Amino acid sequence: MSRPSGSGSTACSGDPDELRTTARIEGYRRRVAIKLYRCKNLWVKAGGHPCWRVQKALDDQGIEYELVTGPWPAIGKRHDIEELSGQAKYPVIQFEDGSVYREESKDMAETIMAGKLFDKQGAEQPAS
Repeated sequence: MSRPSGSGSTACSGDPDELRTTARIEGYRRRVAIKLYRCKNLWVKAGGHPCWRVQKALDDQGIEYELVTGPWPAIGKRHDIEELSGQAKYPVIQFEDGSVYREESKDMAETIMAGKLFDKQGAEQPAS
């Protein structure tokens, strides 16, 4: 059985090989409203790393997400990201309605920390 190029997991599962679209909260399972597409280098937790910057902002704000990792550096192999967002850079956030949000990671983190992430849902995004 073939799998998509990225692997997925909820942020709290710690198992990137297991595709899950629900999160466990106080004994209940519910759908996760967003997906965070980022590079596969989950061990990089430096403040300047774009993927980590956005992931940390989501964590700090308590926003649940499904983690989808993909090729890195493999710029020419990010076809899924290009199809989804119209460009090949990480990170990308996809909302439950299928709309995507992509800006420079610093701007994405500021939006998340300001509590305005869901204002971006369904909004037309400029090409990066």
